[in-house]
Amino acid sequence: METDADVEFDLPMKSDLKIKQDVIAELVWDSAIDAAQIGVEVNNGVVTLAGHLNSFAEKWYAERAVQRITGVKALAMDVDITLPGSTVRNDTDIARTAENVLQWMTYWPKDAVKVMVEDGWITLSGEVDLEYQRKAATDAVRHLMGVTGVSDQITLKVNSSLESVKSEIEAALSRRAKSDAQHILVKVNGGNVTLSGYTHSWYERELARHAAWGTPGVTNVVDELTVNYSE
Repeated sequence: METDADVEFDLPMKSDLKIKQDVIAELVWDSAIDAAQIGVEVNNGVVTLAGHLNSFAEKWYAERAVQRITGVKALAMDVDITLPGSTVRNDTDIARTAENVLQWMTYWPKDAVKVMVEDGWITLSGEVDLEYQRKAATDAVRHLMGVTGVSDQITLKVNSSLESVKSEIEAALSRRAKSDAQHILVKVNGGNVTLSGYTHSWYERELARHAAWGTPGVTNVVDELTVNYSE
């Protein structure tokens, strides 16, 4: 007898018009974006946004909004940042503020992350232990007044002991995704971790990914896990 788990559904592809309608609706729905300032075009699933926005943060939110729409194959950003007069700041002021914000954070040793600013564009460099620390750094400076862009050149420290990384991830899986840990295989190659096998829910799959990213020495995670609802 065929069960729901054995049935494959071929979902119809969304037309460019439908994708465009969905993108516009998502931009309008997101209160962090001034959707009236953005034009949307779609060609074979490739979305192009054009226009002028008032901050880099707003541009970042627009990118994320498009990425939430099913059917989007790629995104081209032709959006300029036009800072209102009251938010224009010189590079020295932006760099000083960014450095202060990063120093207030306790996720890493002092001066682990370096800041360079050119024409309002912040470039972060340095070395931290964990992926969430790198993400926290970019999140901290993205919304600063006067910022026109952020480049993340922060690297992650590599743990020289492969067995240590593997055992730490497996221990974390046992704590957080106990019911699925035995079905998850962990392969470590340098700082690269590959997760394979299966979980019983998307929630457990995300726990596994977070466990891998949260382990010191991990610089990349390849998720080959599947979700098996039938067992």
